[in-house]
Amino acid sequence: MKLSCSPLPPSEIAADWLVLLLPEGFPLEGELAQINQSLGGLLDRLRSQQDFQGKLGELCQVPAPAGIAPQRLLLAGLGPVEALSVRSLNRTLQTAARTITGKPTRQVALSLRAVQSANLAPAALVQLAVTAFELGCEGQDLFRAEKKRHPLEELVLLVPADANSAELNAAAATGQILGESVNLARRLVNLPAEDIYPESFANQAVALASGAGIHCEVLDQQALEAEKMGSLLAVARGSGRPPRVVILEYRGAPGAGHKVLGLVGKGVTFDSGGLSLKPTDGMLTMKCDMAGAASVLAAVVAISRLKLPVNVIGMVGLVENMTGGRAMKLGDVLRSRRGVTIEVQNTDAEGRLVLADVLDLALSRGVDYLVDLATLTGACVVALGEDVVGAMSNNQAWCDRVLAAAQAVGEDTWQLPMFDHYADLIKSDVADIRNVGGRWGGAITAAKFLERFVGDKPWVHLDIAGPAFAAADKPHREGGGTGVMVRTLVELARTM
Repeated sequence: MKLSCSPLPPSEIAADWLVLLLPEGFPLEGELAQINQSLGGLLDRLRSQQDFQGKLGELCQVPAPAGIAPQRLLLAGLGPVEALSVRSLNRTLQTAARTITGKPTRQVALSLRAVQSANLAPAALVQLAVTAFELGCEGQDLFRAEKKRHPLEELVLLVPADANSAELNAAAATGQILGESVNLARRLVNLPAEDIYPESFANQAVALASGAGIHCEVLDQQALEAEKMGSLLAVARGSGRPPRVVILEYRGAPGAGHKVLGLVGKGVTFDSGGLSLKPTDGMLTMKCDMAGAASVLAAVVAISRLKLPVNVIGMVGLVENMTGGRAMKLGDVLRSRRGVTIEVQNTDAEGRLVLADVLDLALSRGVDYLVDLATLTGACVVALGEDVVGAMSNNQAWCDRVLAAAQAVGEDTWQLPMFDHYADLIKSDVADIRNVGGRWGGAITAAKFLERFVGDKPWVHLDIAGPAFAAADKPHREGGGTGVMVRTLVELARTM
């Protein structure tokens, strides 16, 4: 998508669409008054007749508007300006983008001038807008002959005449990188397990890393055995697809004294549940069980493309959890890389077994701070719903930084407690721990399991089971993979 910023009046841009972002009540002053006059008082009539009032998420399409150069007009409501947040602005922008990209479109002009009173700098608005339109251009219909979404050829951002053009162009480039990176994660999640499996995911990571200045290392079956990653290897035993661990290293802050951010992603490329077999309905979307790995890969690629001055190591553990003759069995006792023994009481609680070994491997590579992402538990979805990420941590200060990064980019995250007594629920009679903690507090007991493998490093576990995959379309969001937390991880790296 070609990007440009222009100080021209909206009525003079000969675009296929003109999108006006309007606050609730939108006073007809300045530029809006001029547009209203060019439209023969249309904006005033729409407002007075309550056909469009600028409420949050409200849209109004005007085909072939007379008096202005654009061929179509789309009014998009922001709600009260004083209540506008990054989250709500994201939703409005993405809703507008999805409305337009349902049909092939050459050029869209987006006016951001009416949002200036929202206490958001022009550069921040430009970045948000470009990311939103990148997301709104891509759907999950990868294999449909007739696509539901169509990419834009050009997006023209109408900005204040006195704005810093270099700053706005840089913000647009950043927004595009973020949008493309979120779409990368979405695409990986949306591909079926026949296309994305441990080896093919690793191959894609190698290709992406080579083009982004990232050092990439792939550990195959033999290397994983040499690393004594018995917990991860046990999950992979039931599949004909051998496991992989991908290590992505970006050094944007060379020299001594710089902390290393470790990002770890669960990459179960398909989860049948193993011998604790899922029902059909529960298995239908299990191509998404590698969403944590997809977000980590996409975030590291974005961090590198943005040339952020930070050191990052991303690691993803890639397996299929299947039911073959060598599949792990209930009652098996596994020995993890850390030496902690694990009693298997449910083969469908496999993600934590993968993460356990990868987290320990990350410690051995010298990370100073850790974040892991995983579609880990249905219990987190029960607790927080489908749109909120659960956060659990061993270090409140580090957790606060992660939560602040999520809030800054508009991704909803909520912290759950990690009281010591939860660890009692995963005690085993025959091993050091067991891989399930019973019926209650399942998201937290899964996190307490992972806590055994992070030592004393500041660590946050993000359970993305709800938001990683959308069951259906919404006005602001396509169904399928969402690329959740890619922007949060990039923002976290930026703040470091």
